[in-house]
Amino acid sequence: MSVNVLVAEAEKGVDVDALEKRIRSHQALVGVIGMGYVGQPLAINAHRKGFRVVGFDTDPSKVIALNQGQSSIRTIPDEMISDMCRSGRFRVTGAPSELAQPDIILICVPTPLTKYREPDLSFVEQTSRSLAAVLRPGQLVCLESTTYPGTTVEIVKPILEAGGLRVGRDIFLAFSPEREDPGNAKFHTAIIPKVVGADDDGSRQLANAFYASLVERVVPVNSSATAEAVKLTENIFRCVNIALVNELKHIYGRMGINVWDVIDAA
Repeated sequence: MSVNVLVAEAEKGVDVDALEKRIRSHQALVGVIGMGYVGQPLAINAHRKGFRVVGFDTDPSKVIALNQGQSSIRTIPDEMISDMCRSGRFRVTGAPSELAQPDIILICVPTPLTKYREPDLSFVEQTSRSLAAVLRPGQLVCLESTTYPGTTVEIVKPILEAGGLRVGRDIFLAFSPEREDPGNAKFHTAIIPKVVGADDDGSRQLANAFYASLVERVVPVNSSATAEAVKLTENIFRCVNIALVNELKHIYGRMGINVWDVIDAA
């Protein structure tokens, strides 16, 4: 094969349709980074849908416990994890080298606020660097951690591309904000609508196909920044409503009115 043909093949990139077929047939291996209150329900749901799942966590005690069938989340019973382990389609590891194996990688690491009330993206950056060291062509990476608009493109993408692979050609990148309501029996991962955003056609096609295989309804948006803004808007809207009700409680209390009677009637 000539050099020109090799270059042309490299520039053509990964066969997106073939990867989508693996996803829709549930033959793809799903990796979940961060086995906390977001990562565990996602791993459980992917396993229920027939995917093979490998979890990643930096906490050795959590890795051991999950592999022994013990849940680390209060609302998730041990039996659920032990059943997954017995199926042969679920395991947890702390080895970054194994991140090269999954076809789909979900980043579910925390983004806590700093003392200056700014998001701490150190976990996202560290995870992205670990991924960049082992990424192979044909992997889809989805960031789920709550963050500000621009994080996926401005922070995660450059780190992933540092090794020479290009998003949209060799690897694929999307943002789909975590949407969990821990302990609420009415709303669980499979029935909560999933917002999905990406910045190139291949990433968009694969991310929408994957999440459509997990949840009842996917809400596609035109970019990762839009998806990031959706999550931020949801959180801000909730905070504003909580603050408003807290103020009304004090005002109504001074007037001898029970705020819960008002809320129930309203």
